[in-house]
Amino acid sequence: MAKQTKKAKALAQTLGDAQKLYGVDDAIRTLKEISSTKFDETLEIALNLGVDPRHADQMVRGMVTLPSGTGKDVKVAVFARGDKADAALAAGADKVGAEDLLEDMQAGNVDYGRVIATPDMMGIVGRLGKLLGPKGLMPNPKLGTVTPNVAEAVKAAKGGQIEFRVEKAGIIHGGIGKLSFPDEALKANFDAFVDAIVKARPAGAKGKYLRKVSVSSSMGPGLKIDVAQVHGG
Repeated sequence: MAKQTKKAKALAQTLGDAQKLYGVDDAIRTLKEISSTKFDETLEIALNLGVDPRHADQMVRGMVTLPSGTGKDVKVAVFARGDKADAALAAGADKVGAEDLLEDMQAGNVDYGRVIATPDMMGIVGRLGKLLGPKGLMPNPKLGTVTPNVAEAVKAAKGGQIEFRVEKAGIIHGGIGKLSFPDEALKANFDAFVDAIVKARPAGAKGKYLRKVSVSSSMGPGLKIDVAQVHGG
């Protein structure tokens, strides 16, 4: 009971000062302290950037590998034939195919976190544009999901590589691990994510690029991070 009282007290203090700026380590500790859910919450990050993604030269999109992983099992589908298909299966792909995979997805089976394709399969994959596009699953050479090296792409997807993409309001959201991870593992993932966003600064970005950063847990409050302490801030 005392533990719950401590959490309630911590939560009250946190919510009582909505303008407080946290260091990353302090924010992670605080979210862990006030978490009272029975499931393992995801640590989520949100970055407000000084960009307008309606302009092509201000789009921010790419991939980042989280060194501590995501804590999630990512389901991966691969469009490939022959040796490439065998390599994808050996690397841990959940589903591999060509026309048969196309038909399976058209039947509504698109419960995947990543779809990868060899370049020669894009004629088939293109027919799934309306299905995969809105889900953000369409294979893309710039993101490394259209590649002859499907085995490496599968291992990356399974090993903690996630996609980031700026939304209309200039915000990027991402899940960067589970609250059960050690503090230093979450901090490493935070640093890697922010570093990738900073390196992806587009040519058209003017003025201050990294404007606001906050972290939250799945069910917890958002805590504002002191941008001055963040790499690239």
